Amino acid sequence: MKKIIISIFAAVLALCSCSSTPTVEALKVEGTKMLNSKGEVVVLKGVSFGWHSLWPRFYNAGAVDYFVDEWGVNLVRAAIGAEHGQAYIKDKELAMQSAYAVIDQAIARGIYVIVDWHSHNILEAEAKEFFDLILEKYAGVPNIIYEIFNEPDYETWEEVKAYSISMIDFIRERDPEGIIIVGVPHWDQDVDVAADDPIVGYENLVYGIHFYAATHHQELRDKGSYAISKGLPLFVSECAACEANGDGYLDKEDFANWMNWIKENDLSYAFWSVSDKVETCSMLIPDVQADGNWTEEQLKPWAKIAREAVK
Repeated sequence: MKKIIISIFAAVLALCSCSSTPTVEALKVEGTKMLNSKGEVVVLKGVSFGWHSLWPRFYNAGAVDYFVDEWGVNLVRAAIGAEHGQAYIKDKELAMQSAYAVIDQAIARGIYVIVDWHSHNILEAEAKEFFDLILEKYAGVPNIIYEIFNEPDYETWEEVKAYSISMIDFIRERDPEGIIIVGVPHWDQDVDVAADDPIVGYENLVYGIHFYAATHHQELRDKGSYAISKGLPLFVSECAACEANGDGYLDKEDFANWMNWIKENDLSYAFWSVSDKVETCSMLIPDVQADGNWTEEQLKPWAKIAREAVK
């Protein structure tokens, strides 16, 4: 009965003619692809905001509008920091204000939004508290994609899998069908390990794979291809052309190889990051205004590469 009520609620939201808000379709995962209601493959392309706990000023409607209007994205990612900087565990109000600002504008613009629990450690109680607040407002809204663990670092797959199943059960109590991104160990690289021991018994799951092209090369693509060959659906929820530390040089050649691999496999992706940190993969120059309307001079080289890739 609960599932029926939530489904009806989502349908009413989608069909409501009293609002000019554009709607999106609920997506589903079949095999290694995400599909729309017609069974057509859907690829989401967009950007990830930087840690909300370090760059909260960019979490606003104008910033979302800029990427929709100027870059043509159909996806944004709200990276809600769990424990680093002025994070969720230190300032819940800031975390939720940041999340709601990006989510609400994504819904208003008719695009998808990843709600990312941006943690490197298992913080199950805090994660459930956070997603409880998200579900309270948005359960059944088709724009929402839940990323339950940004990048496990040194946890084993057994530990991450147990955590993920608990989180999936928690979300499924109120949103039976929303897409959920599952993280894997070693900063979302061990997709081959997950492919050999996947989570079973649930629908609409995808697995995160993250790359930084100046650090991660063919070996990681091979892991991804192996996972896909085993039937594991992947989602590139964070990536860039720089080194894995967010800085260093831009490897344009291998970034092109990555984008070809992404296209060959119909994978969705979000480029890191909407912030003004002094580093290579931060898209904006320092001290830039936060609410969009950025000029060419205010975009770093990486932002221009990412924009062309999205377009």
